[in-house]
Amino acid sequence: MKNRKIIRLGALIVASATLLLSGCGSQTDADSAASSGQAKQGGTLTILSSSTDMDMDPAKSQGLPTTSNGYIFRRLTTWEVDRKGQTKVVPDLATDTGTTTDGGKTWKYTLKKGLKYDDGTEITSQDIKYGLERSFADSLTGGLSYHKTLLEGAQDYHGPFDGKSLDSIETPDSRTIIFHLNSPFGDWPWVASMATFTPVPKDKGSAQGYGKKPVSSGPYKVETNESGKQLVLVRNKYWNRETDKVRTAGPDKIVWKLGQDASVSAQAVMQGTDEGKNAFLSSFVPPAQLAQAQANPEYSKLLVTSGDGALEYLAINTKRVTNLKVRQAIEYGVNKESYRTAKGGAIAGNYASTLITPGVEGRVQYNLYKAKATGDVAKAKKLLQESGQTVPALKLIATSDQAEVASAIQTSLKRIGIKVNIQTLDSEVFSDAETNDAGDYDLVIGAWQPDFPSPYANLSPLFDSSQIGHGNYNLSRYANDEVDGLIKKATETVEAKESGQIWAQADKRIMQDAVVVPLLYSHNTFIHGSNVDNFYVGSFPAYPNYVTVSLKSDN
Repeated sequence: MKNRKIIRLGALIVASATLLLSGCGSQTDADSAASSGQAKQGGTLTILSSSTDMDMDPAKSQGLPTTSNGYIFRRLTTWEVDRKGQTKVVPDLATDTGTTTDGGKTWKYTLKKGLKYDDGTEITSQDIKYGLERSFADSLTGGLSYHKTLLEGAQDYHGPFDGKSLDSIETPDSRTIIFHLNSPFGDWPWVASMATFTPVPKDKGSAQGYGKKPVSSGPYKVETNESGKQLVLVRNKYWNRETDKVRTAGPDKIVWKLGQDASVSAQAVMQGTDEGKNAFLSSFVPPAQLAQAQANPEYSKLLVTSGDGALEYLAINTKRVTNLKVRQAIEYGVNKESYRTAKGGAIAGNYASTLITPGVEGRVQYNLYKAKATGDVAKAKKLLQESGQTVPALKLIATSDQAEVASAIQTSLKRIGIKVNIQTLDSEVFSDAETNDAGDYDLVIGAWQPDFPSPYANLSPLFDSSQIGHGNYNLSRYANDEVDGLIKKATETVEAKESGQIWAQADKRIMQDAVVVPLLYSHNTFIHGSNVDNFYVGSFPAYPNYVTVSLKSDN
């Protein structure tokens, strides 16, 4: 399936603080507030963003349930984030996370009673069906697409605007919805937490520009949405706290300031201006302001850092670098320390060895290519000799933002006798080059943040043979029938412990073929104002849980 949730190194992943900063600032009481719903009520929370536009159409969104979408949209399921443990999928609009009687091929949900939109009308199962069908419309692109390959008959469906419906989604009554899938799929409860499962009234969803002011099912509704200026959310009086155990809805008003310079915003937050003390940045802390905050005890209290997040890796094109021993030599030859140094040092993240990222249930820690962080030059040279090949110069494609890390890879492989030529491309050309059908490269640096905390979201988009080319992200161009079989088996296994064991087996089997070099699990650092409370980052995702944030006082 096509999945655009890839993070480009140097563009979106920036330097972050050390884990020693975790727990600073307002994280201390976050768990109790989130679980009890007793966050302080009142005040105006400001979110400072460099984005110039906020299109809130759920059919086009890749946003996490725990960030901006969580304020105005509810889905069948959602995420409960505990910074001390793993993220769980929990009921949201539905009474449970879904039931299946045929091993995961059919999933049934019943809506809670008393659910209403911001205009007081009832939320129905038909609205969820329609909202999901909208995501198939050719005019609404960009959203996550897992459901599009999973639902029966979805491959040839193009949305409801021509009067057609998707028969694999049944709504026998206003509170019941049933999904019929092509094959068993154990992670469907996670998929049902995606933005596309937001209910949309049929009489509203066909309007042009729906994303500017969509109908709200969450604790807030859109008051104004001005491109380049601000998005203002105010309370939805029809939201019922008794039906929502995840969102604490602390602030009376939430204001997104758009088109903001991140460095200027970080300074305002640190200095505690009237706006800054009640604000947080939606982006990572810029390197200069991060260094400034780390050097100042008062400012450092405002920093919150994630644990291990996205997997940063070097993909080896297996269609061009076909010799296993050559690929294994690259595994040992890469100097992960110099790569991390090029990204800012230890603040950038921890060294990686597995493909399933920390914080995802089912992950097993292992390292098939044990070496110091600087690599094992002797072992790499021995493997190259055993390969019986004279390795031609390898082509590493990169963007200008990746120049330093690409150079670090080039230098480290030169030590073992492999020449690397770096081709720098414009970002749009680069994005096409890495995902098109041609695959005209030998090496490429990637990073991947799964869309939900499941091994499926880690491994399937990157290593299933169906994800080669066509805009997909199997950058290693890797095709292995055994791995495809393990992915299929794990995907169709509903019992979590059993599926986790299969995913762990697939993880190790992929690494045996040396198709990528795991480099880092990146760390993300965020900053919030002194009056901002319950601002924390859980074990997954490596981003703040917006829906629990409140203010210490209402001024």
